[in-house]
Amino acid sequence: MTNRAVQLSVQHISLSFGRVQALSDVSFDVYEGEILAIIGPNGAGKTSLLNCISHFYRPDEGRILFEGHDLTRTPPHQIAKLGIARTFQNLALYTGMTTLDNIMAARHIHMKSGMLDCIIYWGRAHREDLEHRRVVEEIIDFLELAPVRKAIVGALPYGLRKRVELARALALEPRLLLLDEPMTGMNQEEKEDMARYILDAHELRNLTIVLIEHDMGLVMDIADRVIVLDFGRKIAEGTPDEIRHNPDVIRAYLGTEEGILW
Repeated sequence: MTNRAVQLSVQHISLSFGRVQALSDVSFDVYEGEILAIIGPNGAGKTSLLNCISHFYRPDEGRILFEGHDLTRTPPHQIAKLGIARTFQNLALYTGMTTLDNIMAARHIHMKSGMLDCIIYWGRAHREDLEHRRVVEEIIDFLELAPVRKAIVGALPYGLRKRVELARALALEPRLLLLDEPMTGMNQEEKEDMARYILDAHELRNLTIVLIEHDMGLVMDIADRVIVLDFGRKIAEGTPDEIRHNPDVIRAYLGTEEGILW
């Protein structure tokens, strides 16, 4: 990764909620075009870290740089415009709307037509709407969502809703994609499909991906590098093979230094 540019730099991030220290002096870099996995036991601070990157939380100390922009000083509504999108551990979809409408909603940051354009719909606003729909239809085809494009999202099976959320994130046309447990609650077949979609998006759309996931077998298969958190501290960083044999990681997961993980 040393021949790639640093796209995201997390520098000495600390975060607390009262007396609970969620993150403590966490630092790492994310390189352009890589898949970086963040793992750790429950309560290790993984989602809190993603929330700091996307500015749902503001860290107590440290800073986070994305392509030169200090995210800790960037208003949350500007994060997507910089080229960062994310999915959530708990689904955050418009459950009363269709799959198509959910994905179209993500296109708002790319809309440029003003009020006058919208009043005179058959001009610029119409052309822009057609272009947004073209992008959304490509994503629907890419994620094989055509059979449910007009279905109400709240009525879809859980695995399909997870796929719709990924589609909505891709509709933002990000350069950095943050995935918070995208395969939680899925059966094995659904996990394999989601892994394929993530890898295809990474390759075909030239995305940098930061992934939180509890399925360690899957993490070890698709990640270029892995960071391990435990009680809010980074205890290891390296390739999947290095992490698999790291005694600190084994101790954090199993309470012993014996054995090899995954």
